[in-house]
Amino acid sequence: MREAIKNANRIVVKVGSSTLCYPNGHLHLERIETLVRQLSDLANQGKEVILVSSGATGAGLAPLGFKEKPRDLVLRQAAASVGQGVLMHMYERLFREYGRTVGQILLTKEDSTARHRYLNLRNTLHALLQLNVIPIINENDVVAIEEYKIGDNDTLSATVAGIVEADVLIILSDIDGLYTANPTTDPNATLISEVYSITDETYAIAGGAGSNMGTGGMYTKIKAAHMVTNSGIHMVITSGEEENSLRRVCKGEVIGTLFVANEQKVNQKQHWLAYGKRINGTILVDNGCASAVLNHGASVLPAGIIDVEGQFESGDTVSIVHDGKEIARGLVNYDAHDLLLIKGHSTADIAKVLQINATHDEVIHRNNLVIIH
Repeated sequence: MREAIKNANRIVVKVGSSTLCYPNGHLHLERIETLVRQLSDLANQGKEVILVSSGATGAGLAPLGFKEKPRDLVLRQAAASVGQGVLMHMYERLFREYGRTVGQILLTKEDSTARHRYLNLRNTLHALLQLNVIPIINENDVVAIEEYKIGDNDTLSATVAGIVEADVLIILSDIDGLYTANPTTDPNATLISEVYSITDETYAIAGGAGSNMGTGGMYTKIKAAHMVTNSGIHMVITSGEEENSLRRVCKGEVIGTLFVANEQKVNQKQHWLAYGKRINGTILVDNGCASAVLNHGASVLPAGIIDVEGQFESGDTVSIVHDGKEIARGLVNYDAHDLLLIKGHSTADIAKVLQINATHDEVIHRNNLVIIH
């Protein structure tokens, strides 16, 4: 499987704040220069490279005299405003020295949830790659409030990888991969070289948040791996602090943890449904419905619905849950109020129960459904 990484053409690289910044908030110039050199060398080989970079808020701490990341949202946004300029100036200067042009893209959650903005982002990224530009992407922390935040750049990088249909996502972190247990507390913990299937156990061994410079820990990286492997994309977690780790991963060396892509990948529309659109509610289904959806490619019918949670409208995306676990997501044809009335009924009863003439036979049609678990 490492040969597939070696042959990857479109590569998304995510680098964390703890790799880019010292604990005091100043930029770690040696690591940034090394990262830029490795990315430029990949581009010189003819590979298409996208960088998802954290570090804006961290880079703004020292110029503003902050000793640590502020808890206050407005102060964090102020730090991000200052730090984004500092970070991009450094990237642009270093990439120019290696003969490479970069372009900055700042995103919020709405850029992936709204279909037209999702498509515009996809078109822009493809255009930049065709022009041999290296896109540098970060969340727009200056204006993003909690409701519209993607939350962490692990998720952002996975979203970007899916949008551009990358071959591999490489996450450079302050940890060198997924271990069998927490290596800081368990001396017997060993590094897992390859993961072929992400299970509940995989999530269970993931810890909490990482360093105080970042927003994500191993758990968010597992979520990112879940997203990209379902989209047919390989993912590697390795240390951004280890010398030339990016180059070594791309040469096929066995370092870090490789999450192997699923052979049955979702298409672009399914990727948007699963990981782009905002989830507005939940539908709980019985054993028969779950089996039909998972094993037979069936639509979700009202007869298999046990309960409905949340407030949503027709056309919203909802999560489909069986036995406490999410199994799928899809575009619903009925609002929450009507679903509560028709749940458990046969399709033939829908018109009578709702007292309308024209109805959908399916609560969620198979064409608007994507398997998650």
